[in-house]
Amino acid sequence: TRKTLLGCQQKERESMEAKHQQRHMFLFFIALVAFFMSASFAHPVTPTLIQEYHLNDSMFGVALAAMQTTNFLFSPFWGKLNGYISSRKSLLICCTGYAIGQALFGMARTEAMVVFARCFAGIFTGGAFTSFLTYIVNTSSEKDRGRNLTIQATIQSVGGAFGYFVGGFLGEISLDVTFGAQALTLFLCGVMFFVFCKDDKKAGMGRIQPAQIVRDANPFAAFIASRQFMNILFAVLFTVTALQNLGYTAFEQCFNYFIKDAFHMTSRYNGLIKGVIGFVSLAANATICMWMIRKTNVKRSVIYILGACTCAALSVVFIDAVAPFMVMSVVFYTFNAVSIPLLQDLVAKRAAQGKDSNLIMGFYNATKSLGGIIGSLVAGLVYTVGPKLAFVFAGVMLLVATLFSIVYSRMKDGTENEPAPALSQK
Repeated sequence: TRKTLLGCQQKERESMEAKHQQRHMFLFFIALVAFFMSASFAHPVTPTLIQEYHLNDSMFGVALAAMQTTNFLFSPFWGKLNGYISSRKSLLICCTGYAIGQALFGMARTEAMVVFARCFAGIFTGGAFTSFLTYIVNTSSEKDRGRNLTIQATIQSVGGAFGYFVGGFLGEISLDVTFGAQALTLFLCGVMFFVFCKDDKKAGMGRIQPAQIVRDANPFAAFIASRQFMNILFAVLFTVTALQNLGYTAFEQCFNYFIKDAFHMTSRYNGLIKGVIGFVSLAANATICMWMIRKTNVKRSVIYILGACTCAALSVVFIDAVAPFMVMSVVFYTFNAVSIPLLQDLVAKRAAQGKDSNLIMGFYNATKSLGGIIGSLVAGLVYTVGPKLAFVFAGVMLLVATLFSIVYSRMKDGTENEPAPALSQK
């Protein structure tokens, strides 16, 4: 019959569209692997740069804090801008800007130059990370959204770890080779995103007016826009994500510098260690994380994962031998890799329920950056007082994140779409 024929044609069109979308998403993930790998090239050689040019020990934390500060300030702006241009255009812009920032970082010879280069790069990393999440939320079906976000988070953890591996060996050649390779690869990633990604610009998007750009360039005005979606449940969830990233960043930055300063390891060994972490994280996300998202209550599962991160972070404070120190560090990185997609899944599920997904994902990235700012800055400053104090600080912050996740798990879902008067009326 005619209805049957039309139904078959509709199913065929939907099948073709699904295959087309899967191809775009696959190519997006390929470009994402290259991005996260290249973004980590400089990390294993940063301690070498600091010591080679006789910079203050605290610069390993101060430099990242500088980048995270501009990341934090401009993430909501990029989230707002993604309401006017497609994600692939913003990714081309951001990857190019990030590449220039890393080239400037490689040429830095003073503390002021390092801070400037990292601030410049941070403006564009905020846009890149916001656009990644926005693209996945905008182009994924409800059924595939959680899986695609988990893949993105896995690529971030594993790709970053293998980027350390490559960067560590490039650092054995020279600093210039490492930063040159990073800048070139980041730029090529921007081109890949623009070519491979589907245009996710929505029909309702208007043209950007110069006056609108000026208003949106004010990062605090962009933060005010969060009142469109903010409620008590979102506030608690964003507190968890900020504290989790705060603790992770403090541990991560201290770990990179500590193994060179205390154990006298070169960038090659840093890269090898992170390569091992990459394999373990991949296995954990492909098994434990996927199982938790599909079969468990994610709100409760996050509690156990953050609790495990807390115990692992605090345990290294009492370990002086190299081998057990490395083992517990791998345990920490493994559970942290699992926590990221779980938290992203919680945020994305709530973002997908409303019309402000781009603002929500931008604000989510900003809260993570806020945690990164404090974590890296405190890690750098307390390291000069006592090298292991940064690990203590990381463990305490993760403990607080665990407690807030317990609070979040007990909040009723029925409040998630109800604006909190104290927040919405400001």
